[in-house]
Amino acid sequence: MHRILSFFCLFFCFAASAQVQFPDIDVQNYTFNINLNDQNDTIRGQATIGVKFLNTVSNFQLNLAKPDEQGKGMLVTSVTEKGKRISFSQEDDLLNIDGSAKANTVHNYTVVYRGVPADGLIISTNEFGHRTFFGDNWPDRARDWLPCADYPADKAPVDFIVTAPDHYQVVANGAKVEEKTLPGGFKLTHWKESAPLPTKVMVIGVADFAIDHTGDVDKVPVYTYVFPESKGAGFKSYVVAREILPFYIKMFGPYAYEKLANVQSKTIFGGMENASAIFYFENSVTSKGIEELMAHEIAHQWFGDAASEKSFAHLWLSEGFATYMTNVYLENKYGTDTLRKRLNTDRLTIFKFEKRRLSPVVDTAVKSNFMQLLNANSYQKGGWVLHMLRRKLGDTLFWKGIRAYYAKYNGGNANTDDFKSVMEQTSGQDVGQFFKQWLYTPGHPELSIAWKYDPGKGIIELNVTQKQNTLFEFPIEIAIDGQVHTIAVANKDTFAQFPATVKPTAISIDPDVNLLAGFEVREEN
Repeated sequence: MHRILSFFCLFFCFAASAQVQFPDIDVQNYTFNINLNDQNDTIRGQATIGVKFLNTVSNFQLNLAKPDEQGKGMLVTSVTEKGKRISFSQEDDLLNIDGSAKANTVHNYTVVYRGVPADGLIISTNEFGHRTFFGDNWPDRARDWLPCADYPADKAPVDFIVTAPDHYQVVANGAKVEEKTLPGGFKLTHWKESAPLPTKVMVIGVADFAIDHTGDVDKVPVYTYVFPESKGAGFKSYVVAREILPFYIKMFGPYAYEKLANVQSKTIFGGMENASAIFYFENSVTSKGIEELMAHEIAHQWFGDAASEKSFAHLWLSEGFATYMTNVYLENKYGTDTLRKRLNTDRLTIFKFEKRRLSPVVDTAVKSNFMQLLNANSYQKGGWVLHMLRRKLGDTLFWKGIRAYYAKYNGGNANTDDFKSVMEQTSGQDVGQFFKQWLYTPGHPELSIAWKYDPGKGIIELNVTQKQNTLFEFPIEIAIDGQVHTIAVANKDTFAQFPATVKPTAISIDPDVNLLAGFEVREEN
C-alpha cells in the first residue's frame, strides 16, 4: 500500500490493542452475507465460517469488535452449527464460542450480527456527495465488521454476498458469480474468491460506479471502477494497469486471482492492495504518480496477497517487495537512470527515518499498533535490501530465486528466513550474513573514505573506514576517472591501491547506486 493516512488512522494506530492469534484453529473458508441500506449506517451480517480444529477444544474464539460506548460495533444475536444454537459471549474484539470439537475435524458455524462499524467498513460520502461503502481492513481492522481470524497467517477463500440498494454497483474479491434484482429496490451481488486470502485484503466496494473492462491479460480480465464524475480521467489513467500486469507475470509467475479491478475509493491509504480489487484514493484518477502507485499495488498481488508474511514483523516481504518491484517496472520502462534516481531518493528517506527511530527491518518489538510499521524500514529499506541482493547474486540467479519463492509460497505464508532459504537454494550461495546485517541489524554503514595520489609510485591509496559501531560486510564501487573498481569491505579499516599514471580528476563513490551507505570523501596530502 501507499502510505497516505487520515488523522483518524493516525489516532487509531495508537488506540489499537495487541494482536492475538488463535493457535487451535485454521479457518477453511468464509461466506459473508452483508446487508446495506441508505437509511442508516447499520449493517446486518450473516457469516458462515468453516473452521478446522488443530487441537481438541471445548471453546474457541474469533475476532469481532463488540459495540463501544458510542454504540459503534457489532452485536452478535446468534451462533449456530447445523441449525443448533451455541452459547457465546463478546468481549472487546473477541467473540467467544462455546463449541467443542476434536482435533483435525472441520465444523461450520453461522454467526448472525448487526451494528454500525467503528472502522474497517468505511461508510461515508465521496467528493461528489454520493454515499459509498468501502472495506479497508489493513492491518487488523476486518474485525470491526467481519467475524474472522484477523491476522495474516490465517488465509482462506472468501465469498461476499452483498444486498444493497439497486442503484449501487458492488465490487469485491474474486469473480462475480451472481447478480439479481430483489423486491423493494434492492439487488444481490455475489463475488467468490477461490484463492486463500488473509483478512487484511478481503473487501467490498459499494458505490455508484462507472465500469470499464479495459481488456484481458493472459486471460485475466482487467477492470476499472471509478465514480461516474471521474469517468473521463479515471478510464484514461487506470488503463496503465494493462502494461504493468504482463510485465509482472513475466517476472514473477502466474497471476493468482480471477480478475484485476482497479477501484477509485475512500481508502484511508494512498492505495490498498486488496486481492483482485485494488482500492486507490479518490484523487488518484488525476494524480501524476498514478503509474507508480498502480505498479506498487499490483506488485502486492504477488507479494503480500498471494505470498503473505506470517506476521507483521516481516512486513518488508510485502511492502519492501512492492517498493522494489515498482522500481524494477519503472527501470524496465524508462531506463536505469530512473532506477538510480529512485534508489538515491529512497536512501535519503531511510537515513532521515533512522534519525527518528533506529530499529531493524524485521521489527519483532512491535506487538500491536501495526500502523507504525508503515515506515521507511518496511518500504524503502526493504526495497534496498532486494536491490543489493540482486547485485550480489546477479540478475539470473536473483530472478530465479524470486520466481521460486513466489511459486513455493503462493497461497501461503512466509517469514524472512523462508525467503532466505529459497534464495540460498536457488543461488547456491550463503546469504546468512547479508540477511543478518541488512534485515536484523539497525542502521547502515557510515563510511569515511580518504584517498591520496602518490606520483612517485604511480598509485592511488584508498582507506575506507566504517564509523558506525556494528561492522558490515559489503562490496563498494569506486569510479576513478570513470573506471569502476570494487573493494570488499569487512573490517573497521580497509586499504586498497590502484595504479594511476596521473592524479585523478574525479573520484565517485558508488556511482551506480548499489550500496545503502553514507559516504564522506576527502583527499589527503
